[in-house]
Amino acid sequence: MAASAEISDGNHDAVELIVCDASASELASDEISGDGAVLASEEITPLLKPKINIFSVSHSRRKPREQGTKIPDIETFPGTQLVLWIWGGSRYSGLLCVAISSTIYFVMEVLSDFFSAQSIPLFETAFARCTITLILSYLWLRGNGQPIFGPAYARKFLFSRALTGCLSLLSFIYCIRRLPLSQAIVLSFTTPIMASIVARIILHEKLKTVDVGGLVCSFFGVLFIFRQILTTQGALLRVGETNYIAIMGRNHVITVLVALFSSITGGISYCLVKAGAKASDQPLATVFSFGILATPATGICSFAFEEFVLPNFYTFFLMLILGLLSFSAEVFFARGLQLEKTSKAANVLYMEVALSQLWGIGSWRITPSFGGLVGCLLILISVCCTIYIGPEKEME
Repeated sequence: MAASAEISDGNHDAVELIVCDASASELASDEISGDGAVLASEEITPLLKPKINIFSVSHSRRKPREQGTKIPDIETFPGTQLVLWIWGGSRYSGLLCVAISSTIYFVMEVLSDFFSAQSIPLFETAFARCTITLILSYLWLRGNGQPIFGPAYARKFLFSRALTGCLSLLSFIYCIRRLPLSQAIVLSFTTPIMASIVARIILHEKLKTVDVGGLVCSFFGVLFIFRQILTTQGALLRVGETNYIAIMGRNHVITVLVALFSSITGGISYCLVKAGAKASDQPLATVFSFGILATPATGICSFAFEEFVLPNFYTFFLMLILGLLSFSAEVFFARGLQLEKTSKAANVLYMEVALSQLWGIGSWRITPSFGGLVGCLLILISVCCTIYIGPEKEME
């Protein structure tokens, strides 16, 4: 009540009223008369209104009570913190995202091997995964209020990425149907090398000696692993065995050239994923652009070149799970390319081969061999050096 006693002179009356309670303010206003009351009301009003407006806006938009219930959940849930840290909270985020993508592809191979299901043609399998990727990426972009086709200045990158990625996918499936599976896989793993070369030409990225050494070491690891016709592809293995015929002469050369074409277009696609993700500031835009073109392309090829097989419930459920994993792998890979140098990100992709080989040896599906173990060791050394030494070199 001391404030009401002081409200009798000058401008200080209004300042004291701001800190007083409601009863004190009413008492003070009764004691003010004449010009002093008018002056006090004129100075009190602009001082009180901003404070009321600020707090009213904060309650309507920020909702601190709701935040108080949500923030502890995020802080106490270690999985959320880990995902956020991997996605963009670390200087190693780009390489870690690519490593997660490779691990997801490895998990897909394990699921395909462990859960035997109905045999589905390759184009039909690709059509199912592309459809799931298209739907999920569309829902993601719509849910976050992002433009579906990306910003206008980024659409040329997104369209080119979709075109090259679709050509690489279709030509790779063609090679799997025509070549021994191990040979087709070895040729497909020239894609990281092609991507590094294309990135040097198109994106003007520096290709350092350590980057070249890592790629060469990883590719020699692949050669050691597939030196004897070994594979861990489960359902794809059966397809490879049925198509394993002696393709000699001209047909074999043409098929190998198609495989190299798949690697080159795949390498260009990696660079365009990086350019498109950076231009649109949204890696999901590159995933959606690929799905919107690859889905009808694989669907047409499925009905044109293969006999459609209606999957049963168990097979359909497995295809759905694999489609979700494939979408997650593509998202993490696009994010990794967005953040990291192309040659480093591409080198981490070889980790999938080493994990597949070690899984086959551990599950007694593959007979341990000296070449296989040496190949795994070379890949793991190369990937570890890229992750732990590469970013340090890049920062310098």
